[in-house]
Amino acid sequence: MKMKYLLAAAILIAAPSLASAQTKKPLKIGVLNDQSTVYADSQGIGSVIAARLAVEDYAKKLGLDNVEVVSADHQNKVDIGSNIARAWYGNDGVEVIMDVPNSAIALAVNTLAKDMNKVLIGSGAGTANLTGVACTPNTIHWTYDTWELGHGFANAVTKRGGKKWFFISADYQFGKDLEAAASDGVKKLGGKVVGSVHAPLGSSDFSSFLIQAQSSGADTIAFANAGNDLSNALKQAAEFGMAKKYRMPGFVFQINNVQALGLEASQGVLGLMPFYWDQNEASRAFAKRFQALHPRKLMPNDMQAGVYSATVHYLKAVAALKDASDGRAVVAKMKEMPTDDPLFGKGKIRVDGRKIHPVYLYETKKPSESKGEWDYFKLVATVPADQAFRPLNEGGCPLVKHAKN
Repeated sequence: MKMKYLLAAAILIAAPSLASAQTKKPLKIGVLNDQSTVYADSQGIGSVIAARLAVEDYAKKLGLDNVEVVSADHQNKVDIGSNIARAWYGNDGVEVIMDVPNSAIALAVNTLAKDMNKVLIGSGAGTANLTGVACTPNTIHWTYDTWELGHGFANAVTKRGGKKWFFISADYQFGKDLEAAASDGVKKLGGKVVGSVHAPLGSSDFSSFLIQAQSSGADTIAFANAGNDLSNALKQAAEFGMAKKYRMPGFVFQINNVQALGLEASQGVLGLMPFYWDQNEASRAFAKRFQALHPRKLMPNDMQAGVYSATVHYLKAVAALKDASDGRAVVAKMKEMPTDDPLFGKGKIRVDGRKIHPVYLYETKKPSESKGEWDYFKLVATVPADQAFRPLNEGGCPLVKHAKN
């Protein structure tokens, strides 16, 4: 009888710890992006694969045994993206939302992350307002932004003789921010903006916009759009015979665009990015694994690589804190720790949330220079990390002012 009571007592003592082990919640990472429309190739399933590879490579090493990556398609609609984010943060246990191409959606999620004390890490998001007037202690902006692309291209193309600019821009926050940043850079370098048009997201016919550009007197026609929209615009410009007559920077020009257009139609187009799959041994090794998992066997672009890089650093911060529940504390730890991963190398995150790293100017190879499929770019120039992004004191981020006081 005594043994019976002792056994029962042992079971009762063990029961709470057993229940705790059985009910331990996973650390959930949510990848929110466009998986069905114009940015499906630029981010889409590729960003989900990148996040999962980061978890596979680092979670167990860091002592994080229960990490789950979930994903959803925001369809480039602010209401859908906001509702998914609210449900993820509020009910589904998602602690961090990654990627978020479409600046309007990213800004909405930015507010939710702050209000609900969660984390947002934008890799596909473009607007520099995320580290400017809209900055919060819960958001980090990783791969690129509209200030970096706008000013970077203004400098590169002006050096190549581009003096009179016409913009064909996406008709929402991203395109308008990118156009404004590039226009500012062009004017500061002594150039002139002779006109602009704004094309709705998902446009299939750019002919009227291209005609306006041709009649403007511009020597540079700049495309402040991305994804399939950029591919369609450049393809039609090539059909109009414009490639040999104008400088035509595509601000968010990626390997996906070259794949869609072909090298012949992509001649002379520049790309500014912090990652290219063929830049070193580590990038090539990652690309090989990524491509094997991709349903369409695509190579990773810089924004997808950015999701990998950002996920690695997020996991390191959570492991250091041994807790992911306080979004502000996690972001503060991410800013405190230097960044270091195989794809982006060493870097840092500023007080405004801007991830700092070098970016590289690439030019599309001639067909005769390419050694095979996906061999698309040659390196033209490197922009050092301390020159690539907007100066800290120019963004208007309230966190910068508080840090100085």
